[in-house]
Amino acid sequence: MGQAAKVQADKPVFDDLPSPEFPGGNKQKPFKPKDWLEVETKFKVEMSPEPKSKTAEEVVVKWYVAVKNPEKSGTMFKLAKTVTHINVPLNEDVYSSIYLSPASVTRLTGSPRNGKNAVEFVGYEIIVNGEVKATDTNKGPAKWWTLASEKISANDSVPLLSKDETPFAAMWWDRYADVKKEK
Repeated sequence: MGQAAKVQADKPVFDDLPSPEFPGGNKQKPFKPKDWLEVETKFKVEMSPEPKSKTAEEVVVKWYVAVKNPEKSGTMFKLAKTVTHINVPLNEDVYSSIYLSPASVTRLTGSPRNGKNAVEFVGYEIIVNGEVKATDTNKGPAKWWTLASEKISANDSVPLLSKDETPFAAMWWDRYADVKKEK
């Protein structure tokens, strides 16, 4: 626990990503891929003294996304998700991401496309050894998720998903930090 940690991190970015298509053996089922909304950031962890494992045992990323409330113009839902990464390589660029499913995108926009149009703000906190080591937002006030506002209300009926909860789980493996499975 006596290690000092430092985290360098980029601004969070988000974009629409079509559902991946995997070969289905001898029987293909036709479908038209819908859009997932992907939110990610790149970060690098440094520790001093550096552990022999050259990894950070655990890095927690608390994600916050403000999306337009489709029921009431001018208001937003605040969505939140905590992703715990394990065995994070030190001194190396790694990524953390979260996703909105096509069903959630449809709920927010009325269409299974263009989920990014529903997003107002995206932010995160990166925590190492219980301390916030990096925080950023795509725009707006710093730590907007902590500010009291009648325009933003917490909502858990539109879930954010970690990469391992999506069809992208096995893709781009070495780009992303491992996710600790929830029990």
